Amino acid sequence: MALLICALPLTVNAEEIIKKGESLNLERCIEIAGKMQPSISAAAYNVNANASRVGQAKSNYYPQINWNSSYNRISSSRSANSFSFAGGTSTSSGGTGSVSGTGSFDQYVTGFGLSQDIYDFGKTPSQVKIQNFNLDSSRSDLENVAEQVVFNVKQAYLGVLQARRNRDVSADTLKQFQQHLDQAKGFYEVGTKPKFDVTKAEADLSNAKLNLIKAENALRLAVVALNNAMGVPEAPEYILDDNLSFQKYNITFEEALDKAYKSRPDLKSTISRRQAADKSVDLAKTNYYPVLTGNAGYSWSGETVSSLDHGWNVGAALSFPIFSGFLTKYQVEEAKANLGILKENEESLRQSIFSDVQQAYLNLKQAEESIPTAELGVKQAEENFEIANGRYAAGVGNPIEVTDAEVLLSNAKLSYIQTLYNYRVSRASLEKAMGER
Repeated sequence: MALLICALPLTVNAEEIIKKGESLNLERCIEIAGKMQPSISAAAYNVNANASRVGQAKSNYYPQINWNSSYNRISSSRSANSFSFAGGTSTSSGGTGSVSGTGSFDQYVTGFGLSQDIYDFGKTPSQVKIQNFNLDSSRSDLENVAEQVVFNVKQAYLGVLQARRNRDVSADTLKQFQQHLDQAKGFYEVGTKPKFDVTKAEADLSNAKLNLIKAENALRLAVVALNNAMGVPEAPEYILDDNLSFQKYNITFEEALDKAYKSRPDLKSTISRRQAADKSVDLAKTNYYPVLTGNAGYSWSGETVSSLDHGWNVGAALSFPIFSGFLTKYQVEEAKANLGILKENEESLRQSIFSDVQQAYLNLKQAEESIPTAELGVKQAEENFEIANGRYAAGVGNPIEVTDAEVLLSNAKLSYIQTLYNYRVSRASLEKAMGER
């Protein structure tokens, strides 16, 4: 199942993404979450930031050009002053400016300079590779956030379906107790049943009303949870498609584990960070080597703007680190230690993935095996209720039998609904553990 990741403006209204009374299925809810969940938008911005860092690292491949311009008012008491320009060998068409005697004069200087790294023994390529690995890691982090959002939406969606079915069961139970009360009153009025039957039926009806109130509130809370999972807490009223049904998911544990090792985005992210740390060791070692740069410039200077002397310079520089107080040595050791940490974290995550898949798979199998039993329990409870209700209608039963049968039927239906919910959530948990949507 794909997730559309598309951050909308923060000012978007919930009613613009969900129409009042709209019918939503699970795929539509996931699509809305992909557009509205701020956690996805934040992770997407992190990807953009890492992409920019790749560009920053590549900037060292290109020349750096600067333009400088300045004006100074200089006061001097010496007989002669000269000014020249730093940076390599220069020539001037107008000679060297000078001032004799005491006084003040203007100085205008303008020009541009160019510098280019010629060779840095792999420092820039290592920086680019590191940032590319970090970019891959952030993309995997985005996938991981998206998968968590998908799971949250699935769980909340199924929670609403469960709560709605539970509410319906409570409503049906209330109707049954209301019918039983009417029946008891009728028997009491003709003198075939005692007042106790009526009192008992009224108490049962009151309890059923309380249970319905609780079930309706649980449904409202489940809708709130779904709205938050989709990122639209102020969503208008909508209708959910009910697909809380059993559909067997055929997969072996070995297949699930293999998919997890290949697809889990958090594992991919950790691998990318480990690869970046590996290149960081190489980057730290480049501090042992020299850096060769070239530079060039052209400038104009003088006491008046209309009569500026001009000159140029060109040269190269070789910087060689002779001794840095063992700084590079310790930087290399730190990079190797960080690499070791990430290697161990990767192994720890692999073990955690094995545990996640195993637990989700076992829960799925347990829920799958429970469904036929729960379904049979509903059928048996329905038969028991029909017998108890028929006995009471025939005048040979008692109200306690009817109450017990009704409670048993209600609990059996709720247990069956819970089993269906557990199976669907267990499947969603397994899909998340495998890195699938």
